[in-house]
Amino acid sequence: MFEGFESRPVPVRDASVFVRHGGQGPPVLLLHGHPRTSATWHRVAPRLVAQGFTVVCPDLRGYGRSRGPAPTADHSAHSKRAVADDMLAVMRALGHRRFLLAGHDRGGAVALRLALDHPDAVSRVALIDCLPISEHLSRITDTFATQWWHWFFFAQPDIPERVINADPDSWYRGDPRSMGRENYDEWREATRNPDVVRAMLEDYRAGLTVDKGHEEADRAAGVRIRCPALVLWSLRDDLEDLYGDPLKIWRRWAPDVRGHGIDSGHHVAEEAPEALAASLGEFFLG
Repeated sequence: MFEGFESRPVPVRDASVFVRHGGQGPPVLLLHGHPRTSATWHRVAPRLVAQGFTVVCPDLRGYGRSRGPAPTADHSAHSKRAVADDMLAVMRALGHRRFLLAGHDRGGAVALRLALDHPDAVSRVALIDCLPISEHLSRITDTFATQWWHWFFFAQPDIPERVINADPDSWYRGDPRSMGRENYDEWREATRNPDVVRAMLEDYRAGLTVDKGHEEADRAAGVRIRCPALVLWSLRDDLEDLYGDPLKIWRRWAPDVRGHGIDSGHHVAEEAPEALAASLGEFFLG
């Protein structure tokens, strides 16, 4: 994976972020979702490098080989604001003051926070298979609660750790054929680490508390994404089934937004890398 890329930990404030980076040209920051690592981009990143970009793929705080502080009672240590600050520090450490940005799933929530909190740093943002967390929570239905029950299970204290760590291979089911063997092996090693599991759960606990509060404060203050935004969603996932056209919701957050669906399941970077890289490249070059 990632032939020609460099990889190393980057110290940032109270965390250490594992980063892969390579290529030459305008910098692109790619943020993975749960429960993946930066390796999920292994089929997309080289395609973006071939299109003329510098590509940076970090593990989010506590995921994969990144490490952060111990969880806090209010979950702020794993808030999207804290993770977004990590990502900004990583890009500064690599010499990138302004950059293109894409986030998938939980990485999309981090990308939203980064674009809102640091608008001078983000020139364009792509948001993949995600909505603002507060938009999900304001639209809870029995269908959402049934299909996305894990959000509320993960928010419980201690119990999820005991359940997941008892048999992580059964909980986090992956397929080395669709993921790629090296990506699968890296992901499997991470999900067998109790510290990683705890950090991933803290991501969700923060989502239902401090992150929700941050988004609601932004809405009340009229804070919106200033740069052009691209919204992409997997047609074989459930975002459209739950909410209809995701663009209608994202237009509440960004005045300049466009997007479309991609024929894929949820892990689009692994399942439809050609289509995803083409859509991102076209948008970023625009």
